[in-house]
Amino acid sequence: MEISELFWNAGDNQLRQGYMEEKEVFVCLLCGEQVEKGLIYPENNVLYEAERYMKRHIETEHGSVFHYLIGLNKKLTGLTDHQNSLLRLFYEGKNDAEIQLELNIGSASTIRNHRFVLKEKERQAKIFLTMMELLKEKDDHAPTFLPLHKNATMVDDRYNITTEEQQEVEKKFFPAGIDGPLVKFPKKEKQKLATLRVIIKRFELERIYSEKEINEVLKNVYADFVTLRRYLIEYGFLDRKDDGSAYWVKN
Repeated sequence: MEISELFWNAGDNQLRQGYMEEKEVFVCLLCGEQVEKGLIYPENNVLYEAERYMKRHIETEHGSVFHYLIGLNKKLTGLTDHQNSLLRLFYEGKNDAEIQLELNIGSASTIRNHRFVLKEKERQAKIFLTMMELLKEKDDHAPTFLPLHKNATMVDDRYNITTEEQQEVEKKFFPAGIDGPLVKFPKKEKQKLATLRVIIKRFELERIYSEKEINEVLKNVYADFVTLRRYLIEYGFLDRKDDGSAYWVKN
């Protein structure tokens, strides 16, 4: 199961802690890192058992689950830039007067009003989630949508892809199989996204690639590898340094 799928299918408690427990490993829901059970992990002269080491991984690599989540695209979090800033400051333990001074807005009462609005948003979210869970028990006609890519940069209708639609695109544009060449890069945005979902699987997580290495992988997919590379970055599947000296799969 892909890390994005693990992320979106995780329960509330699993998301809060940032990892999930499987039979033999703990899996980070934020990047896919796995820690094998039953082993002791040394770090800076300290020995950690597996689950504590996974917590340590989240602390060192992601700061915290909160910081990772609030750094996601605002189309995924549903937060405005202003709400994002407020939540960050609340999380840092700032009081209303300190926040008012830092953001240079209104008065302390204005901050309290923002707290109230966010609390209302929380209540609405709880009700909506409960309704959606109840709906699953009754809606036998709901299509199976593919999990949204966590680093999606343009969240709109093009991401409304069902399992059946993805399979149709794969058969049409990868007739030799998903490990084979791409016969044509589609013009329709939804089909582009479905195609990129296939291509990104050819890259290893946690590996740093040079531009030459990226190009070599993409040349085996399609002659116009420059276009593929550009769209993989544009859609948030790949990231790179500003000078193009290093590329990696975004998690």
